[in-house]
Amino acid sequence: MIDYNTTRNKLVISEYGRNTQKMIEYIVTIEDREQRTNACNVIINVMAQMNAHVKETVDFEQKLWDHLHIISGFSLDVDSPYPVPSKQEIEARPERIPYQENNIKYKHYGKNTENIIEKAIELEDGPEKEAFIQTIANHLKKSYLNWNRDSVNDELIIQHLEVLSGGKLKLPENFRLISTGDVVPRPVSKKKKFVGRRPAKESYSNGGGFKPKHRTNPT
Repeated sequence: MIDYNTTRNKLVISEYGRNTQKMIEYIVTIEDREQRTNACNVIINVMAQMNAHVKETVDFEQKLWDHLHIISGFSLDVDSPYPVPSKQEIEARPERIPYQENNIKYKHYGKNTENIIEKAIELEDGPEKEAFIQTIANHLKKSYLNWNRDSVNDELIIQHLEVLSGGKLKLPENFRLISTGDVVPRPVSKKKKFVGRRPAKESYSNGGGFKPKHRTNPT
């Protein structure tokens, strides 16, 4: 009868293979404690050879013994040189990290931009605040063009600034946003240049090949 993997016990740590797992399952059945311990020392050496990269880690011997107990289902009663790992600790799942619930109005500007706008609102009125607002407006246009490479209407950027600031940040009427061309450079056209002159083609009357030039014999 063919023994399929689907009918076998699940590999606990696949790096060591099924034969290693079978040997560990056999060690569990050994009645004498001293013999079980000696067999474990032998299997530890085998595991170190099969999973050689473990030697590059810190305390690799303890890691091998931990793997041995995990593969045995924590059922080995032997004289281990290291503390037996806790099944609850090994099988414990990490705590779920909740997603941040940031209600970003315009995702292409990001949360940091909204935080900057909030700081600008807190500033006292004056030249420093006006310069800060103008910098923020130009930053909004740059961010928008990085998200959408097409041209954007300046009125739209001014509208977004008003929405994000709750109408608390205003631009001067004569202020002009940064040019789209300064943000999105135009592609430079590459034209092939021919060096030297091409030889003139003279065809035969029948259309084949170049017509050889007649040579005059020197007199």
